[in-house]
Amino acid sequence: MNDNVESIPQENEKIEGLEELESVGWGEYPLDSVFVRTEQRTLGEVVKRIKNNRYILNPDFQRGFVWSPKQQSRLIESCLMRIPLPVFYVAEADDGRIIIVDGLQRLTTFYEYLNNDFALNKLGHGGEKTDQEIYLTGKYFRDLPIHLQERVEDTQLTLYIIDSKAPQRAKLDIFERVNSGEPLARQQMRNCLFNGSATRWLAKAAESQAFLKATGNSLSKKTMRDREAINRFCAFRLLDIEQYKSDMDDFLAKSLEKMNTFSENKLEDLTQEFQNSMEVNYLLFGKHSFRKSLAYEPEPENRQVLNIALFDCCSVLLANLNYGIVTERKKLLKEVVKDLVRNEDFLQAITVSTNSSKQVKSRFQMMEVVIKKVFC
Repeated sequence: MNDNVESIPQENEKIEGLEELESVGWGEYPLDSVFVRTEQRTLGEVVKRIKNNRYILNPDFQRGFVWSPKQQSRLIESCLMRIPLPVFYVAEADDGRIIIVDGLQRLTTFYEYLNNDFALNKLGHGGEKTDQEIYLTGKYFRDLPIHLQERVEDTQLTLYIIDSKAPQRAKLDIFERVNSGEPLARQQMRNCLFNGSATRWLAKAAESQAFLKATGNSLSKKTMRDREAINRFCAFRLLDIEQYKSDMDDFLAKSLEKMNTFSENKLEDLTQEFQNSMEVNYLLFGKHSFRKSLAYEPEPENRQVLNIALFDCCSVLLANLNYGIVTERKKLLKEVVKDLVRNEDFLQAITVSTNSSKQVKSRFQMMEVVIKKVFC
């Protein structure tokens, strides 16, 4: 990172105007709606589908493989002992592939063992080893006799599959309920459900110097707050705001779905628009970009926290402006935006019920009006 980007420890700053969506009760969804179905698969079938890229084993939101050799070996030993295994939760993508929601460590272990990537080790609970533990220690899958290989491959796995047709809000709520690992932010879940060119684009955009500079590097990478902000830019940039119906989860999902169909050229165009937006915002407001402190007089030394609703408006509506022309009209444009942020109605729209359709449309309309005054 260059010296122009403020170095701020991740997650030190909160985000203003970001409405956290809690998991809702079943009152939100009809009880007779079937979002999850149950299927039985053998371990061998699942590993074969992983090899054929039918099961997505490495979604970006996962923290990497963390099981110890002992944990891996004891899982395989459980299969050899015919001990029933806990269920696996997976999600069906629109293209029919399966995304692992809960059970990634176990499925990775099965895949690696059948691929002869590790040998059984550290079996048992300590103390004197049984004859079985002595026999199995050091054995790769290829070293097992045929009947034990088949016993592992024939192990029955119970899969709870989240249907691809389930509403986005329902999918994310189910993710939260069933994931047994480290709690996931909703953007991390979206990153899994829409893994593809769209999520790769978000990841790259989040590393851009223009974005890091404009946001002061203050958005958490770990929980993908940085990508969520950029996802919002894409949604309001690519979709008709009239389509927004107070459901941010659904709106962000639709934009990722659309981006996954884009050509490389179209994604490159979006990159240029995003980069220009970040550069224009920083030109106008410096370290106060996307923060209410941009309107303070005199300009304060310390900035306020980033306001995500202000990020939506400023990033989207300034994206088309020519950097050179903005430089010429910098003083006037800066003043009209500052005056707007001091306006009581606009402040309300970026502070209270920020995800409501009324507030979203209100703040975009008000900012669009003041920007047009400068360039008309």
